[in-house]
Amino acid sequence: MAFSILNNIAGIQAQNQLALNSVNLNTTLLRLSTGKRINSGADDAAGLGIANSLQANVLALNQAVSNANDAVSVSQIADGALSQVSDLLTRGFSLAEEAATDTVDSAGRTALDNELTSIKTEIDRIATTTNYNGLALFTNGANSIGGTLHVFVGDTSQVSSIAVSIASMSTATLGSAQAGYLSAASLTTADGAAAAIQTLNAALSQVSSSRADIGAGINRLQSAVSVLQTQSQNTQAAESNIMDANMAEEISNLTKYQILSQTGIAALSQANASAQNVLTLLKG
Repeated sequence: MAFSILNNIAGIQAQNQLALNSVNLNTTLLRLSTGKRINSGADDAAGLGIANSLQANVLALNQAVSNANDAVSVSQIADGALSQVSDLLTRGFSLAEEAATDTVDSAGRTALDNELTSIKTEIDRIATTTNYNGLALFTNGANSIGGTLHVFVGDTSQVSSIAVSIASMSTATLGSAQAGYLSAASLTTADGAAAAIQTLNAALSQVSSSRADIGAGINRLQSAVSVLQTQSQNTQAAESNIMDANMAEEISNLTKYQILSQTGIAALSQANASAQNVLTLLKG
């Protein structure tokens, strides 16, 4: 074996391996501190791209769940308001039935008509003021749902929405052209009261139909929430499989690279010391 002091090959090899061990040790420490296997594109460029796409999809799905839940709240507000309108119309039936009989005089019919007028006023008030965060539910206009609540429940790859029908409402539209509209109903005469019964029946049928549409929309939204939550959970699991570090493996690597770093330093020290052996030849 030749002795050389110009090129300490053993020292260079030990130094290179020590540098490599240091890089691996730093990578392991980073993964342990972040909990992620991929911390930059250098770790796994393809995996990082897929994981970022999955993460964006999870955020979109979670927002879709929030959209659907908000829409359920809107629908429940509308249904609650219509429930009150149904109660008012039911009371109107009692008034009209009473006013239609000949046992009630004109003064009595006037009193009954006054109460019906109050009922109509309250129905219009409910229709005008019912809103969700300032968004009118039963009136048409710039700041209203315009008869249909459109709910976006898609993700990053699919455009999907659910439409919930919430019909506009007022005493001018409740009823029908044939039976008459609620705004014109009067109980001041027996004939008027009899006609009002038909109007109230048509109005109540409209409200019941609207509540049925809203109920169907709520059921559909709740089903969508269930599906979206499951999809979000599974997408997060897929992202986790790509991004998350195997903590047991990384802890094992930490021990390995710490030992290799220590032995590498010792090896480099020994390689540098071996060159000193040349001096013993000079002492002879």
